[in-house]
Amino acid sequence: MKRIARVLAALLVLALLAACASKDPAPAQAPAAPAAPAGAHSGIGLDGVRFTDTRHITVEIFDRNNEGGSTPADNCYTDFIKKGMLEKHNVEVEFIPVPRWTEGADINNMLAAGTAPDICVTYSAPTIQLYAAMGGVKELTPYLDEAKDILPNLWDFLGDTGIYWSKDPDTGELYAIESKRANVAKQTTFIRNDWLDTLGLAVPNSEEEFHAALVAFRDNAATLLPNEPDKMIPLLITYDVGWMAAPLINAYIPDALTDKQLYTLGFDDRFLLFPGFKDAIRKLNEWYNEGLIWKDFALYGVGDDTNGLLSRAGYVGAQMQNWDQLYRNGEDSVITNIRRATGNDKAGYIALNPFPNDSGKVRTFPYGPVGSDRKVFFPSSNDEVYASLLYLDWISDAANRQYLQIGDEGVTHAVEANGGIRTIAVTGEKMMNSVNNIDYTITCNGLSFADPEVTSKSIALGYAGVESELVVQAYELSQVNARFNNAGNLGTIVAEEGKGAELDSKRDVFLDQAVVASPDKFDSVFDGGLNDYLASGGQAIIDERTQVWEKYFGSSDTLNK
Repeated sequence: MKRIARVLAALLVLALLAACASKDPAPAQAPAAPAAPAGAHSGIGLDGVRFTDTRHITVEIFDRNNEGGSTPADNCYTDFIKKGMLEKHNVEVEFIPVPRWTEGADINNMLAAGTAPDICVTYSAPTIQLYAAMGGVKELTPYLDEAKDILPNLWDFLGDTGIYWSKDPDTGELYAIESKRANVAKQTTFIRNDWLDTLGLAVPNSEEEFHAALVAFRDNAATLLPNEPDKMIPLLITYDVGWMAAPLINAYIPDALTDKQLYTLGFDDRFLLFPGFKDAIRKLNEWYNEGLIWKDFALYGVGDDTNGLLSRAGYVGAQMQNWDQLYRNGEDSVITNIRRATGNDKAGYIALNPFPNDSGKVRTFPYGPVGSDRKVFFPSSNDEVYASLLYLDWISDAANRQYLQIGDEGVTHAVEANGGIRTIAVTGEKMMNSVNNIDYTITCNGLSFADPEVTSKSIALGYAGVESELVVQAYELSQVNARFNNAGNLGTIVAEEGKGAELDSKRDVFLDQAVVASPDKFDSVFDGGLNDYLASGGQAIIDERTQVWEKYFGSSDTLNK
């Protein structure tokens, strides 16, 4: 199948080059631009690249169904992109909205139907692998080699590492470009500081102290929620247990976890297969049966915001979340809603790290800057590959990226005396439907200015109505003693193709069942679910990843030995 895909890719390239001679599909060189380098396609220049005939491309955009915001496919930010692309490259851009929380399934369906946008974005590498094997995704190497000199912004921002991260080390095939995570912070633990103060409790520094605080919240519901004590939720988790309990799970993973284990078992990004994971879920099961965890968490699935409503209503004592989740959305943030309801401008949540591991230290597993974010790819139906690459180059330009991330001065941001950028919360046309407009800056996830110092100063100011010290604390705690998978791309894992969504669903379902099970049923529920996961493709992935590891690193459990 790969051989067929390579032949198809070669035929596509030949057809494209042949068409270039008659239809001029490559951008025409502006008069002032220097000549194309030797060996490059004659229709491509270095600067001022502009098509002779207007081209049209479609671009996937996540629809997060945000209230009070603008239409994701048609707003001032899409207008900015459309205008810029048309003026510089003579390329018309059309945005195709895809629901954020079902994007994996939706892109699968679009690829199968041949209706996917020219530029697609997904977090699911197995989806790309599956359709690449069937010839449904463009092999990008020849196009990137041909167009490198007209993509200076893309190369400057992502570098060879990001652009070629997914390149198969054996075949040389490349089907996706990796977005850069400018901010690698992941999750941290939060607790209601005003509730601790009311009960005279110190900030917990251990699992035992954290548990004691949850018990105190439960037992003092009438004091903490005098009008609605029955709404008390000491600890909130959601159906996605592996994500919502990550800081606790991290503490149960042995500090001696090897590089080999990180690679062979880490394909499940909730760490289901890591040693110690089951013990962490057993702890959640204990807490659930003590009445410390939201009893209905498993009833609300993908895309449901009930957990957010409960947090904003002030019913939740503690939760483990995205490092900035409780500070997002300005006037509608969790912390702002709590302060408004209580009349206490110091109420809300503070970040903490109360879960040391077996070595006595807190260990975090943040995102890697490359290889752990969105993948940008072109379906085989894309007949405007050069225009699509120029789009990626345009949004990677530092000035364009900065405007998309912060908008207009005095409207969506203000420049502080120290040069940092403070965001201003707005609704309507100027509202960003994702933090820092990451759904438009698809080569960049997180705040990233040309000046790194401005970036660092701005991160703490990027949450309207929230003290910068709270943001800094959450940001720093989410990356303490960080551990990354540094094995890099070792090639396509065939066993993973098309398995991502199925395995993730099985994992989430049985973890929910394990948490809510009676203690005497916990082992049978967890073990049964894990065995089904492994039999459904998980074990095959482990076996293939083990073979690949040993191919490159032999019997060593550590990199570079």
